[in-house]
Amino acid sequence: MRAIVTKLLPDKRREKVVVSEWPEPAAPVDNEVLCEAVFTGLTNGTERNQLIGGNYAASDERLPAGGGYQNVGRVIETGPAVTQLQLGDLIYASKDHVERFTIPEDGLLLKLPPDINPAEAALFGISGVAMHCCRRIDARIGEKVLIVGQGCIGMFAAQIAYAMGARVTVCDIEESRLAQARQLGVAEQVINTSGDSWDAQLEAGTFDAVMDFAGAGDIITPMIHACKVRGRVLLVAGRFDVNYTFNVGQHKEISILQCSHFTRDDLANLCRLLRQNSVKIAPLIRHQVNVDDAPQIYRWLRDEPMRLLGTVFEW
Repeated sequence: MRAIVTKLLPDKRREKVVVSEWPEPAAPVDNEVLCEAVFTGLTNGTERNQLIGGNYAASDERLPAGGGYQNVGRVIETGPAVTQLQLGDLIYASKDHVERFTIPEDGLLLKLPPDINPAEAALFGISGVAMHCCRRIDARIGEKVLIVGQGCIGMFAAQIAYAMGARVTVCDIEESRLAQARQLGVAEQVINTSGDSWDAQLEAGTFDAVMDFAGAGDIITPMIHACKVRGRVLLVAGRFDVNYTFNVGQHKEISILQCSHFTRDDLANLCRLLRQNSVKIAPLIRHQVNVDDAPQIYRWLRDEPMRLLGTVFEW
């Protein structure tokens, strides 16, 4: 069957390609279902991390390897103990970019309501991460929340924090992403922090909570400066270690939180907000292409990541 996999090039760089002879999943047993992919979604941060040998990357010796965690599939076979899903149901599942997969019906998945666009659901993984982050930071009505980085997850987090009642400020160093953030209309301030603009535009002690989706190594201490006393700083994956000036955090009694992935409950709440039009996915889909065109997308992801935002592959 077809799959998108990471392979090692002779010069030790990595690329992602579509292969046609990836191992088939086993037939479903017990409460498992077998699904056939309709759409899969690019997980920009995690998959670029794998392409450049980051903290999520498989070792060279383990390549080729699959990846991704956004697969919208149609149920084509059920195990004997399945009670909740039926043939023909569309589900979002936390599965690789593969043509077919099995998953227990109580696994990390969501049965899609008929009014949800399945192409948009292909980004439920990264928007689910944003949901989990906003719940972890406990964004509250009237609080000032700074979201650093306006890639897909940052833009989803801005919408969700706003829906939770927070007063949202977003920042990035890429103006095209900030333009998209302005169009979403959920942020009180949209700030370009390229060059030395951070100190000029982000006043110290302003924010109740700061969420980092940029992953820059030197950004933690400035984020702590931006927090109020006993503020919260949330960090999302994508790094080997964290360094900051301890006394800055000690003086403010900062809470530093880590966040990773999402739950079924996050997916259900995300779906609810999408159906209420409180969260929008469609404006963030910049590329929707046939899976055979995926290698070019991944070359951009590795070498020119700012060209991409939301990407959906059609199977």
